[in-house]
Amino acid sequence: MQVDWNTFWPRVVQASGQTVTMVIFTLIFATILGSVIGLLLFVTRKGNILENKPVFTILNILINIIRPIPFIIFLVAISPITRAVMGSTIGTGAAIFPMTIAASFGIARVVENNLVSIDPGIIEAAKAMGASKLQIIFGVLIREAMGPLILGITFITVGLIDFSAMAGTVGGGGLGDLAMTYGYQRFDTSVMVVTVVLLIILVQIAQFVGNYFARIFLRR
Repeated sequence: MQVDWNTFWPRVVQASGQTVTMVIFTLIFATILGSVIGLLLFVTRKGNILENKPVFTILNILINIIRPIPFIIFLVAISPITRAVMGSTIGTGAAIFPMTIAASFGIARVVENNLVSIDPGIIEAAKAMGASKLQIIFGVLIREAMGPLILGITFITVGLIDFSAMAGTVGGGGLGDLAMTYGYQRFDTSVMVVTVVLLIILVQIAQFVGNYFARIFLRR
């Protein structure tokens, strides 16, 4: 059964909106949570300003456990938690929860890796000038790492578009659901082509925006 495109385009628009919604809200929540975890991971490392081995070890283990799990498996594995928190495992809102958890730990590692690359001499200079620990964290560390951090978060954003497509295959809505329901299950190649093209366009937009803001901060 072929799709009637005259009546199908509104569904394409709706699915694209759902995908964008999932990506944007997940990016906001995951960036906040992941940045906090990444900062804690860095400052509690041995020899850093808030050295705390138990906190560092727990966070490091959590990241190492969650990050390697394929998202589609992670999505299903935490579905009872998703249902308890969101009230359902179906729909765009329900998909945002597992996407946020998975992306947060990815962003946390990106944040930590970029902070580790900062010249320790800059931190020592800030200490010598009498900067407090909070001033070092927010005035030195984050500022110095902002450009690379934006590039890292851009990379995560592209991954979130992939996550949203996988979430759609198990009831999350969006372009993934569209491709599965009207493309794969009905053997309609045209729907699959349109879906892939739209996903590529979203990836290119995300990459362009991320590169633009990263250049602004890298030039400072």
